[in-house]
Amino acid sequence: MNEDQLVAMHPRLYHMAELGSWPSIERHGLLSTKALIELFEVDEGLSLRLTRERRPEKVTLQHRQLGSAVIRDNKPIHDSLLDRCLEGMDKEDWYDLLNGRVFFWLTRRQLEKFLCAQTYRSEEHTVLTLSTARLLERQRDDVRLSPINSGATHPGSLSPRGVGTFASIGDYSIEQYSYRRRDERIRELAVINAVSQVADLVIDVEDTKCPK
Repeated sequence: MNEDQLVAMHPRLYHMAELGSWPSIERHGLLSTKALIELFEVDEGLSLRLTRERRPEKVTLQHRQLGSAVIRDNKPIHDSLLDRCLEGMDKEDWYDLLNGRVFFWLTRRQLEKFLCAQTYRSEEHTVLTLSTARLLERQRDDVRLSPINSGATHPGSLSPRGVGTFASIGDYSIEQYSYRRRDERIRELAVINAVSQVADLVIDVEDTKCPK
């Protein structure tokens, strides 16, 4: 596909962040877990555990000058199921890959499905809505697309995943997923490492929870 197709199909992107995190995001940008760990000068041992292992709970980082920041859990991934669907890499490398990216939903419906997942439905979150076109203007070379929810595994849907899961915009074959409804042919948009100066790209910031 090309950029014009992507913008036409999905003019807005949605990112679910920790409640109250917008002032820090506005200042430092939307950071991947690895970028946040680097900013907060986390020691190597903890850094490896946070980036190469499953996080069953949130982790709060503290820094003398920067204050605190929360690394969200990845409860929707189950190691035993992940072992069954990984191709060409091990769990540690998969977690490392995910933790080096910032993830977006491409539709409000996808966002609300995640907000209403059992793990998160009782919590309030800060949701950022970004302009797809503006993001691509600045960081098109860092954008990757995925046909699956890479941060979840389910017994009934163990989609293969590995080095080929994420593709650049030009390499993503949307026709391959023509059996899906049009707005589901891309499940995730990821940006490698970080989205800087994110306030220039934001359309809306809201504190919200599952609407149901």
